[in-house]
Amino acid sequence: MTGQEQGAEVLPAPDDNRRQVLYWRLLARLFDPEEQATLESASLAVVEDLGLPTALLDPQASVDSVVQRHPELAAEFDGLMVPPEPDPEPGPEPASAAVDDGDDDGDGGRDRAAEVRRAALVSKVLLNVFSSGSGTVTAGQLSRWQSDAGWLERSLGRKPGELRGARAGGIGPELGAIEADLVKRMHLREVLADPQLAARLTPSMSLIEQLLRDKNNLSGVALANAKALIRRFVDEVAEVLRTQVEKTTVGALDRSVPPKRVFRNLDLDRTIWKNLTNWSPEEERLYVDRLYYRHTARKTTPQRLIVVVDQSGSMVDSMVNCTILASIFAGLPKVDVHLIAYDTQALDLTPWVHDPFETLLRTNLGGGTDGTVAMALAQPKIAEPRNTVVVWISDFYEWQTEPLFESMAAIHRSGAKFIPVGSVTSSGRGSVNPWFRERFKDLGTPVLSGHIRKLVHELKTFLT
Repeated sequence: MTGQEQGAEVLPAPDDNRRQVLYWRLLARLFDPEEQATLESASLAVVEDLGLPTALLDPQASVDSVVQRHPELAAEFDGLMVPPEPDPEPGPEPASAAVDDGDDDGDGGRDRAAEVRRAALVSKVLLNVFSSGSGTVTAGQLSRWQSDAGWLERSLGRKPGELRGARAGGIGPELGAIEADLVKRMHLREVLADPQLAARLTPSMSLIEQLLRDKNNLSGVALANAKALIRRFVDEVAEVLRTQVEKTTVGALDRSVPPKRVFRNLDLDRTIWKNLTNWSPEEERLYVDRLYYRHTARKTTPQRLIVVVDQSGSMVDSMVNCTILASIFAGLPKVDVHLIAYDTQALDLTPWVHDPFETLLRTNLGGGTDGTVAMALAQPKIAEPRNTVVVWISDFYEWQTEPLFESMAAIHRSGAKFIPVGSVTSSGRGSVNPWFRERFKDLGTPVLSGHIRKLVHELKTFLT
């Protein structure tokens, strides 16, 4: 190598420059909404050269609108930011691999042009979600943001809504915080009073929390629209939770109960086997004179489920999920469900446990936390400890720690099953008071991580 070559500066490839332009524009826009003329014109040139729609650079254009006009881009947004699978460990290089293919750029075969295209799409999604502006938010703006956030989740390989729980991992807390801020900046009462604007709202945990907090200040059309949104959200979550409960099947088959003679229970293999003597070689037909069905009923004993849930402000998503979950278990045969909500006061919601919508309307989110008032309602409900499970959902940041824990330990020693849960969210986990966490561990009743599937499994194992 000559001295001139040794001292030469290695310049980035043109595609690297174009990718950097797109990301510099993204950063500039995130930290300063004002346009940087040079970056805007350079980014426009890159996008046009790639043959991509210039709407990717328009902050007012939603990802939905871009995809509607250019449906071929939908597949590119899906999984856009999912890390690629690592390449397997390379083995000995065969002699044929040493042949020069004319594309040796020293970068390991990277497709730089594809990376520039990816940068343009990634920038669009990130800018639309994380540049949420300031000032008053309209129902349309909230709806657009929720849609864009759904595209971000899809680009990360997740389902829309999956990462927006307040306790979701990764970027979940950020998305939840942005959505909550947008809801607070919206004149929600005015929007609810207008049926056309209210119809544009998409129910989410942040919106439901705000509705539940403000429900006592609503009336007439606004209250009716608020209730409709809450019911929509409850029904959507209930459908997901009901599927999880149905999938978690435990318990021995009860063969004393005749199988239901319905098509879905038909045991086709057994029916054919038992009727083989009726095979007609001449007609090549099997005549069936008896159908056989599978047993699906499972042995159960009457059980009592007592759900105690902290309804303070930090536990709103748990309150919503547990209310719905309790109603689903209340629909199971031989399960007696009781529901108690508390902050500094306790409320027995058992009369409405079959209807999570009515239950939520009776909650009062916020305030302090005093679990002893809930314990005073829960303890008398434990008539037969061996057939009782008590689920206590809270972050356990309590005012009277020692007396409350002693009462919980007493329930455990009585023979009842006591399940402490840090939070009940669709994904992720919440903070739990370390003092309680250690004592529950020593007691042999460790705190569940809070993922709702774990709680569903625990309850199904005990109740069926």
